Amino acid sequence: MGKLTTHVLDTANGRPGAGIRIELHALASGDARRLLKTTVTNQDGRCDAPLLEGEAFVAGEYELVFHAGDYFAATGAALPQPRFVDRVVLRFGVADADAHYHVPLLVSPWSYSTYRGS
Repeated sequence: MGKLTTHVLDTANGRPGAGIRIELHALASGDARRLLKTTVTNQDGRCDAPLLEGEAFVAGEYELVFHAGDYFAATGAALPQPRFVDRVVLRFGVADADAHYHVPLLVSPWSYSTYRGS
């Protein structure tokens, strides 16, 4: 059975992104979104459980929203207003719901990247 997981790495400070709020949305036709879950990363920058798994994990399009700007503000980072990186929105597709989709975020106040991990 497949599952969806994520983790966050704070590349500006070289540590896990702990305490980052994440929203998971399912996308329907057009830009219609349906909130599936809201969670917060643990001290290791990971979620305590998969975001989706088993029968709840189906093929389709999803969106992860990482509240990175709030995280960096809480660390005391000097941020411009408006923030250059605030909410990071990652849209991705799941073609095989029997596979493991790991969608990590590497983020700083000035940049971010992602990839499909394992």
